[in-house]
Amino acid sequence: MHSKHCSQNFKLSSYQDLQATLAAYSRPILKTTSLLATLLTCALTWALQAQAPLTADDSQKAVADAVNPPTLVQTTKDTSLVSVLGYHEFTEDQEATEMRLPTDKFRKQMQALKDLKYTVISLEEFLAWKNGTLKLPERSVLITIDDGWKSVYTHAFPILKEFEYPFTLFLYKNYVDGGGKALSSDMIKEMMQHGASIGSHSVSHPYPSTVKKNIKLGTEAYSAFLNTEFGESKSFLEDKFDKSIETYAYPGGFHTPEMFDIAKQKGYACLFTVLPGKVSKTSENMTLPRYIILGTHDSIFENATRFPATANSTASLGAIVQSTPFPVTPTAGSTISNRMPTISVDFSSLDNIDPDSVVMRVSGFGKVPLSIQPNRKIFSWKVNRRLRKPTCDITVSWKLLDADTYEKPMRWTFIVDRNAAYIPTTAPSLPKAKTPDTEPTISSE
Repeated sequence: MHSKHCSQNFKLSSYQDLQATLAAYSRPILKTTSLLATLLTCALTWALQAQAPLTADDSQKAVADAVNPPTLVQTTKDTSLVSVLGYHEFTEDQEATEMRLPTDKFRKQMQALKDLKYTVISLEEFLAWKNGTLKLPERSVLITIDDGWKSVYTHAFPILKEFEYPFTLFLYKNYVDGGGKALSSDMIKEMMQHGASIGSHSVSHPYPSTVKKNIKLGTEAYSAFLNTEFGESKSFLEDKFDKSIETYAYPGGFHTPEMFDIAKQKGYACLFTVLPGKVSKTSENMTLPRYIILGTHDSIFENATRFPATANSTASLGAIVQSTPFPVTPTAGSTISNRMPTISVDFSSLDNIDPDSVVMRVSGFGKVPLSIQPNRKIFSWKVNRRLRKPTCDITVSWKLLDADTYEKPMRWTFIVDRNAAYIPTTAPSLPKAKTPDTEPTISSE
């Protein structure tokens, strides 16, 4: 055995002995495979002699590894993140609500995704990435739309088609072909021909209170309830639209552990909540985060489009998509390079404003003194020290004449390009060389 040969011919009592032996046999080793295996076995024996003697199996493995070394496989961590956006209803002329988003703002949001160069992916690409069969860019966006409102087809679909963005419809059975404000099967099929995928949103869209009532009826009744909501909705969509359904969006985001087992039994791969956050490759598939974009909270879209820094890219601040009822400068969501701008609001279209009531607050400065142009009703303030943060938040409050209470405050944010502020507009001039009083002379001989 090699271990016996080692103990008889190589007396290794220290690391220095091993080094000396390796040096002495370096040239013959290159020519003699048997001696190479023997010496490697001796090294292993010396390393382990303080713990336990080598067995015959250990020796054989050392010889095998020496002759056929194992292949090292280098693995890299998937650092891709996906921001899942959740929408509901759209409007062109109604007031925004939490679930209803004006189409002009929706268009600006879609443009912001394009400007940020984010990749908008389909549901199929998302599933392939989660399954490990597709690699995504570091920053991607998945657009989802819940319930099945007709305004998706009339208002949002033309914009999505214009940008050539894929999107996902989470539909619940009882609302498809429901008439009135509901999507029809023909509308859904048309959208599926132009980038739309579909997923389940239950049968009846049960709110948390309904789910809790069914829980109180007992285990058997609750299980039957879940089988209906998860199972019938899936089979209905698959039969009507001839597509395999693998995803589910919890109505209201409410879920219980029992739902996970039922979902797996029915063949669902990914289920989405309403809790904000980015999806990573290792995110739990039964409770995937999603940003629900509300018509009354612009900061949600900003947070949804904010990504952390990676080894290959800097952090993204996110897109600021806002609108204001009156003209302002700098405009909402704009990027400026001047770190000491003039901030103003134009109330010229408001006839009965009380000019003495106008209050402007600027982040980092608090309440600021305003200059007023009475004839034009423009209120402004010149920033008196350099803005230091990457964004600046403004709030303006006012009252109408003879009113006891203030109107709803107007808020907006602009971005400060701090790097641009340090770039000189012209190259610095070099000082002129001094002219000597007397010209040097060159003698010739």
